[in-house]
Amino acid sequence: MGQKKAPAADDTLEPKKRRRVGFSSVDAGVEAKDCIKIYLVSSKEEVGAPNSFCLDPVDLNNFFEEDGKIYGYKGLKITIWVSSISFDAYADIAFESTADGGKGITDLKSALEKVFGETLVDSQEEFLQTFSTQRNFIRSIISNGEVLQHKASSTSDVEVIRMVVGKTAAGPLYSRLIPLVFLLVDGASPIDVLDPSWELYLLVEKKTDEQGDIYNILLGFTALYRFYHYPDSSRLRLSQILVLPPYQHKGYGRYILEVLNHVAVSEDIYDFTVEEPLDYFQHVRTCVDVLRLQKLDSVRNAVNLAVSNLTRGKLSKKTSIPRLMPTARVIEDVRKSLKINKKQFLQCWEVFIYLGLDPVDKYMEDFVSIVSNRMKEDLIGKESGTGGKQVIEVPSEYIPEMSFVMFKSNAGEATSTVQVDENQPNQEEQLQQLVDERVNEIKSIAEKVSQHLTSVVESS
Repeated sequence: MGQKKAPAADDTLEPKKRRRVGFSSVDAGVEAKDCIKIYLVSSKEEVGAPNSFCLDPVDLNNFFEEDGKIYGYKGLKITIWVSSISFDAYADIAFESTADGGKGITDLKSALEKVFGETLVDSQEEFLQTFSTQRNFIRSIISNGEVLQHKASSTSDVEVIRMVVGKTAAGPLYSRLIPLVFLLVDGASPIDVLDPSWELYLLVEKKTDEQGDIYNILLGFTALYRFYHYPDSSRLRLSQILVLPPYQHKGYGRYILEVLNHVAVSEDIYDFTVEEPLDYFQHVRTCVDVLRLQKLDSVRNAVNLAVSNLTRGKLSKKTSIPRLMPTARVIEDVRKSLKINKKQFLQCWEVFIYLGLDPVDKYMEDFVSIVSNRMKEDLIGKESGTGGKQVIEVPSEYIPEMSFVMFKSNAGEATSTVQVDENQPNQEEQLQQLVDERVNEIKSIAEKVSQHLTSVVESS
């Protein structure tokens, strides 16, 4: 990590002036995101090059002070390079001057070490050397891993390798990946590199350099936890997945997901779940699962029955709107056959219903009513006959406007009394916004699935 201070102007060139007495302004600080640039580079030639790949971190401010600001520097500029070969990092720090403006001077080295840890090297020369000395870092790490799937084409040669923490070099590798996890995965926390229940699945590409020597680069990875399931099975939960930014939007995330689905089925685990999936990943996951589900006879038969019930007559004329949900037997068949749990299956179910509408426009109003009714029951509670959630205000001396109690109401009690801020849209408007977002998501997934099925038919 290098620090450079800009040279001061020559005072002898200016005529002497009478010194004035005044009060210095309080240092307002600078937000970390405004003075830090991070680049992911794969060779020493890319270090400092204008076309180097610039990362877009989730939130750099989290790593600096309580308010996310850096204090005590004028003209501060921090440039950080991260090697995609060894995942070492180097920080070049430049500034005009330092001064305590009332809030001290931020210890930049300590702050950056919180993010990059032991991967942060001291000098640029040492960092540049890693591109040759650590050329085979990934190749040596994966040498004792298990190759799960290999995919070669005229443009790439990739494979997915499983490494169990504690039994392979997965721990040391993940320790080097932690900085990128912090920077690129929203709300991420590191896994326990000593717990053998953790498994890393690495997406690796084989490359050949100018001398004809083979080396490997890491395109992405995912971390899964294997839970015991009574009496003699296990459950897999995906905790983190990251495709490195230069390789995103090329189908690699989907490829990893398909490999994981294959592992779940081939090893006959109980089910495969995802911990708090981000919207984009959930979108891809649902597209993949809909294509898998449409091959099951039990699902197709259940969908046909649900669509038939929906199109039988206007739902507005009925006393209650049906949910048209799959039976418990179908849900269990899906879990056993594809290892898709109930929550994820129901995410796909509404896509199937939408795909079954013909013509769509004729039944769209009824379809939206079903989605709205389901979301209302899930988020607020049924209007009658079952328990829901209620929020009531209670007196308190501590932040009175934020004092409340939530409880589950008994059958027959009103369940639509969740309080909302008077300055916010009312409950119905909030619900309608959620319904609109959900319907748009269903349409987007359905369109992608239809395009895929069409392309498969045309190519066969």
